[in-house]
Amino acid sequence: MASTARRLAAATIVAVTTLSLAACNNSSGTSDTGSSTAGAAVTGGTLNMLGAGDVDYMDPNISYYSVGYLNLRMWSRQLFTYPADPGGKNTTPVADLATELPTTANGGISADGKTYTIKIKSGAQWNTSPARQVTAADLVRGLKRTANPVQPFGGIPDFANLIVGFPAFQAGFAKVASTPAAIASYINNTPLPGVVAKDDTTVVFTLTQPATYFPDMLTLPAFSPAPVEALKYLPASTELGNNFPSDGPYQVDSWVPTKSITYTRNPAWNASTDTVRKAYVDKINVNETVSQDSIQQQLQTGTPSADLEFDVGPPPSQLPALIAKKDPNLNLGETASTNPYVVYNTASPNNNKALANLKVRQAISYAINRDNVLQVLGGPTINPPLTHVLPASIVGSKQIDPYPFNVDKAKQLLAEAGYPKLTLKFLYRNASEGGSKAFQTIQQDLSKAGITVVGVPSPNADFYVKYLQVPTAARSGVWDLSLASWGADWYGNAALSFFNPLFSGTPSFPPIGSNFGLYNDPSTNTLIQQAAAAPTEDQAAALWAQADAKVMADAPFYPLTNPKWPNYHASQVNNAVFVPAMQMFDPTNVWLAKDKQG
Repeated sequence: MASTARRLAAATIVAVTTLSLAACNNSSGTSDTGSSTAGAAVTGGTLNMLGAGDVDYMDPNISYYSVGYLNLRMWSRQLFTYPADPGGKNTTPVADLATELPTTANGGISADGKTYTIKIKSGAQWNTSPARQVTAADLVRGLKRTANPVQPFGGIPDFANLIVGFPAFQAGFAKVASTPAAIASYINNTPLPGVVAKDDTTVVFTLTQPATYFPDMLTLPAFSPAPVEALKYLPASTELGNNFPSDGPYQVDSWVPTKSITYTRNPAWNASTDTVRKAYVDKINVNETVSQDSIQQQLQTGTPSADLEFDVGPPPSQLPALIAKKDPNLNLGETASTNPYVVYNTASPNNNKALANLKVRQAISYAINRDNVLQVLGGPTINPPLTHVLPASIVGSKQIDPYPFNVDKAKQLLAEAGYPKLTLKFLYRNASEGGSKAFQTIQQDLSKAGITVVGVPSPNADFYVKYLQVPTAARSGVWDLSLASWGADWYGNAALSFFNPLFSGTPSFPPIGSNFGLYNDPSTNTLIQQAAAAPTEDQAAALWAQADAKVMADAPFYPLTNPKWPNYHASQVNNAVFVPAMQMFDPTNVWLAKDKQG
């Protein structure tokens, strides 16, 4: 993501703005280059990962940022997840905590498609003292936590109206005091009819309508179980992040936000219950204070404390050379994303609310030269253009290009709107080469149409949590334009995971959703509701295409590319398999060469 969903792509935005919001964003799971794998797997050693920023939240039920999902891979498990499959099937969900994928044949899905009954594996344990079984009650508690009043999960619009009783549960939770005691009391004493623990290891989900994509949705970390100990702390807090029990192969020993994360083996993890994570290395260290250029240099030159990237990929300026020499340590993964895109703050009070004017937004869209932006992000080979909402691999995508580059048209629309001259504030992440270059390129493009663009630089760690996810920052005019990114929360029939979090009006406003520019159009909202409830995939596809066209006509954002996703690893790293849900190689499945154990 966003986010997934994860969602969640790149040049790529890995290079532009580090990893993206939402976590899942790969259409085929294939890569352009392979990972190095030499001989039999080797256990032991310390895996050193280097980054320039932090996770969004060290909280499985709240994190909605691809680097957050990467972090959770080490110590948090879901009912279903995406495997690190070198054969390319890493966009097909497999059972993780669950015993099997539900079907009508095995009794997991009811005849009407509205009830899912899922069993949890015996032996999956929390690293509590003493260790104990992960239960169905933990699953219920985890999903309830997503609606907490302190920091709700950003992808709630994906499932709020799908799970029976969730809107009422969410509305009640919003009125609860933001204290651990009040939150725990509400969770413990307020039922959620659509998610029930039938017994210790059986959870039952009841939906308002059939949803063939529901098992894919259950790969979201938001649906992770939460033990009762998690209720001792405020959701998304640093204290919780350092004390959340683990049910994965590793545990968080230390998290110093924006500085470092240390993971060690979880003694309660039972490898026989986990077919997804091999956990070859003994320890994982993350250094979050390294520049993008330095990370790439250290990985390429064999620095002993550098094995994998954490939240940034190769600088865009270095990608052409790496691709040209077919560097075996470079991987280009396919994505299903809009990454980056330019978001317009429709609620900004600046310039006498100019961005609330449709013609102004359309003028900006005509004035941006997409080709120029894609070139500074690494070129069209890794940045194929995207001219509308849905990437080609998503059901409902239909090729349209409503805003071909046209400066004269932009000037005409600005004059008609009464804004021949504008000054706009552009929020961007200045620690990223791609983010800075994209801002500068758009600044130059818009100047030709009479629009002055002033930069608002942000540290990586603040970009979402202090700006885009805070509606008051938009409403007070802290920013007018920004770069953001989004990827599918699941695959194929996944248009819902673009439209509900990004364009569905008030329910998608942050912090609950990721509609950062506060776009709200009643006819778009209706189309989204109709498409989500369509009885067949063909009917849904037609409605999603209509919704795509309507959003583009309203111009609340400007899409740029559905990019390839670049990642790089050091030569001593083996079995580096790209998993699109994390937009990275899976750290729980790599091993280090015997003579380079970190």
